[in-house]
Amino acid sequence: MPQKSGPSPAEKTLSLGCVLCHDGAKMVLFVTGRCRRACWYCPLSRERKGRDVVFANDREVTSPSDIIEEAEVMSALGTGVTGGEPLLVPDRVVEYCTLLKEHFGPDHHIHLYTGTAPDEAMLRRLQGLVDEVRLHPPHETWPEILDTGYARSAVLARQMGFSIGIEVPSLPGIGALAPALPLLDFLNINELEWGETCAAAMRERGLELEDGLHNAVLGARGWAEELPFDPKIHFCSSVFKDSVQLRERLKRIASNTARPFEEVTDDGTVVYGVLEPAGSPDGLLDDLSEDDYEIREGRIEMAWWVLADNAARVPGRKYVVERYPNGGMVVEVTPL
Repeated sequence: MPQKSGPSPAEKTLSLGCVLCHDGAKMVLFVTGRCRRACWYCPLSRERKGRDVVFANDREVTSPSDIIEEAEVMSALGTGVTGGEPLLVPDRVVEYCTLLKEHFGPDHHIHLYTGTAPDEAMLRRLQGLVDEVRLHPPHETWPEILDTGYARSAVLARQMGFSIGIEVPSLPGIGALAPALPLLDFLNINELEWGETCAAAMRERGLELEDGLHNAVLGARGWAEELPFDPKIHFCSSVFKDSVQLRERLKRIASNTARPFEEVTDDGTVVYGVLEPAGSPDGLLDDLSEDDYEIREGRIEMAWWVLADNAARVPGRKYVVERYPNGGMVVEVTPL
């Protein structure tokens, strides 16, 4: 029997939000961890789940200016508004989206995830601020999707000029969403992922990790194959999110924030050398310009290769640091 073949990449109808995510050009704006639903597969961390906190990427937001600063640091071309349930705090959503549109202009693309089915009044509040709405109907509603408020909301949103789609994790029974395709501009399937707060529920259902390297759940990719081949359908793998989307975003941040002596890697991390001198480093520093090093809390940070080439000149502890850009998490420390 000949194998079915799906649409080529050129035929795929990716939403603009997905295109920008692929380029790492979307800031993730987490507006609240509160949610009235209790989806067993929700992967939110303990730091965010159920808590009314705001994050721009991984930066906790204490004032609206933090959002603009984070977007500028990564040269964001758009923003994905997520939660929890963003529409539990609609005033906050409107405030932040207005802020972003006024600062970056109307072409700053904003997409919004919601587990609700927004009515006309809510969509009116979002009109002109949110470009793309991504509905997340509960798993139990999928078999009757056309009889739900999600179908009615999709039709209304499309009539009002929104790009409208459904975005759900790959779960058994996902083929039931196929009848909704004519109502949508896109259907995004995220590979089901293991998380710290949903691990127990995963085990109760007999699920396990696909491998020891990523968070993908074994079998999740196969469940997505229940859907027909359609250019509106896009499958987003766990590997893509870890290896492409995050990397491209980090590279954008690194290009804007790396110090002159830091090396930016292909993964978007930065690498530099650190000297904790046991004696006077003046002999070494005299040979360097002001842009070639920085002194922080008694440590001298410089290009790792400069430190390696001059390791014998100055006594003290010497090592190479690789970390996420803009003062982010340390990935590796290698002694010299």
